[in-house]
Amino acid sequence: MSDPAESSAVRILVVDDDFRVAAVHAGFAAQVPGCTVVGEAHTAAEALTRIEADRPDLVLLDLYLPDGNGLDLIRAMRAMPEPPDVIVVSAANDVASVRASLQLGAVNYLVKPFSFADLSARLVAYRDARARMEELPGEATQADIDRLFGMRRPAAVPGPPVEASRLAPTLRLVYETVARGEASSASEVGAVVGISRATAQRYLTQLEQSGMLRLELRYGATGRPEHRYSVRRG
Repeated sequence: MSDPAESSAVRILVVDDDFRVAAVHAGFAAQVPGCTVVGEAHTAAEALTRIEADRPDLVLLDLYLPDGNGLDLIRAMRAMPEPPDVIVVSAANDVASVRASLQLGAVNYLVKPFSFADLSARLVAYRDARARMEELPGEATQADIDRLFGMRRPAAVPGPPVEASRLAPTLRLVYETVARGEASSASEVGAVVGISRATAQRYLTQLEQSGMLRLELRYGATGRPEHRYSVRRG
């Protein structure tokens, strides 16, 4: 028997030509409560096949695909009987791409590289607006409509919940190492602080999830995207 919580979760398909980047984004999305990743696709043709087979609610869509532009894929999706929603996640930050995405009905647009907090805020906003829409009766009041459109905007990421001086000693040392600019990756932090890379990564993840650090993915020509951390300002 299927889990009711699982069946009501936002079903997400990740579309990115880079297998490693797609895996990272899928991992991010899977960590958001109320969201589940149904698969990954790496070409426009594969994405269309997966959409027809898996019926996702939401597609995280890169615009640069080997067999076409993501904007054309959105147009193809719009011709489907029940098209999924789209959040564009792309390195493309030109106004023409942003304008076209808006005109084609993308619910949000996120420029690479971005942090887990950046994507999580948008997925939470989408999840909550979708849930609210499903609760409405057959007709919506203007107040309902205003609230729904407002809910599609991600909430501002909160500032640090505690002062650095109040952190546990090793956690504070990791934070201060990044704040001083002495290190920005788990391996570098581990070397400076004198702890293993895995332990440093655990502390860095804790600080990022608490809002004190910002995670960025540095995309190289080969290999997995590199995780780099910096202090979140404001």
